[in-house]
Amino acid sequence: MRSDQIPLFKPDEVDRELLSRPTTSLITARKKGTGVRAWLLLDSTGQAQVVEVGKHAIMRRTGLPARDLRILDPLLSYPSTVLGRERAIVINLEHIKAIITAQEVLLLNSKDPSVTPFVEELQKRLTFHFHATKAQPERSLLGRDHEEGRKADGRQSVENRDGSKVLPFEFVALEACLEAACSCLEIEAKTLEQEAHPALDKLTSKISTLNLERVRQIKSRLVAITGRVQKVRDELEHLLDDDEDMAEMYLTEKLVNLENSSASSFSNGDEMDDDPPEMDDSLPVEASKEGGHGASTSYDPDIQADNPHDHHPFSALSRTLTSTTTMSKHLDVEELEMLLEAYFVQIDGTLNKLSTLREYVDDTEDYINIMLDDKQNHLLQMGVMLTTATLFISFFIALAGVFGMNIEIELFKENVKEGMPHFLWTVGGGATGTICLFVAAIAWYKHKRLLE
Repeated sequence: MRSDQIPLFKPDEVDRELLSRPTTSLITARKKGTGVRAWLLLDSTGQAQVVEVGKHAIMRRTGLPARDLRILDPLLSYPSTVLGRERAIVINLEHIKAIITAQEVLLLNSKDPSVTPFVEELQKRLTFHFHATKAQPERSLLGRDHEEGRKADGRQSVENRDGSKVLPFEFVALEACLEAACSCLEIEAKTLEQEAHPALDKLTSKISTLNLERVRQIKSRLVAITGRVQKVRDELEHLLDDDEDMAEMYLTEKLVNLENSSASSFSNGDEMDDDPPEMDDSLPVEASKEGGHGASTSYDPDIQADNPHDHHPFSALSRTLTSTTTMSKHLDVEELEMLLEAYFVQIDGTLNKLSTLREYVDDTEDYINIMLDDKQNHLLQMGVMLTTATLFISFFIALAGVFGMNIEIELFKENVKEGMPHFLWTVGGGATGTICLFVAAIAWYKHKRLLE
């Protein structure tokens, strides 16, 4: 299907609006159109379509403010985030940038090769969810009454043929996003661990510049991955600690509550029309406004861009149900809590694995530092020995210098037959004395524990 078949907005209405504006407005609209991006839209049946729309159309469709869309901007570096809003869930987890509503999923970077496996898996899950919710076996009359009672309470209860409960659409998409992000981080952690252990063992056996550079790169990657995993873990922990944030993610339930409330409000309006004298003057105006919003599908793009929540029929009535809906849900978020806890445990295990690897790297660094300190101590000891040897050799050189002076002594007289033997005894005695003094100095150093 082509992208123009998706009713993100009505082209005829937008074109009429643009043509009715002056030239400056057309230039401004064209500038706003530069923010058009390609989105992959997955509906409730699992079918995928690529559309190119601007941020204002996305804001009108999902009810998200501009600050939430900036989280998905690929040009900006935002950390991992999961936000629950009135009509949508914003997902920014690693390579996944998506907007989940009660009936569809919008992916921003669908052309990324790393996102392709996620899209295929998400399509399979959405298709399975569609068949599970539509192709239900016939229930008994009692079962139907029980189901209608639950729907009246606002909580859908759909079960498979085997009796297992089917998650709402938004939770199926959210689970796929969490699984893809956690699996990606876990795979990176395992790959890094497989590369780190051999490199650290080589560095332990032989300290070289190449091995040190390899370990430095591994440590840099370890710090980066640990930070990413820690952010995802903190985001899940924040959601688990706040029941109101989890309650905001029940989009299907809020949609059912809205439909039930709309039906009840219209029925109450019919009863009030039967009794005109007792009706307040302000109620018909509000009812007509709500009815007008519910029937109209044309919106002013500029007004919608300023405040998208105020111009959608979902927001007009849901604001009146915010307090009651939140209070009724924040005590019953066990379904989403169990889903988040499963992936919290997985990401926490990945973080523990990285922490263990970090400790192994730190232990290896400590061992390398100990080895380097030991070598440095040996070099210092060798320096002390060489300095001591140089000192005593200098004594012998001084003795040779004294005998090399032009001084008349008995040893150098020609008539003395014993000159040569005396010379040999003098040289031999000086060398022997120098060696003895060196050995004595080394023994004294060891006695004072200056050398080991």
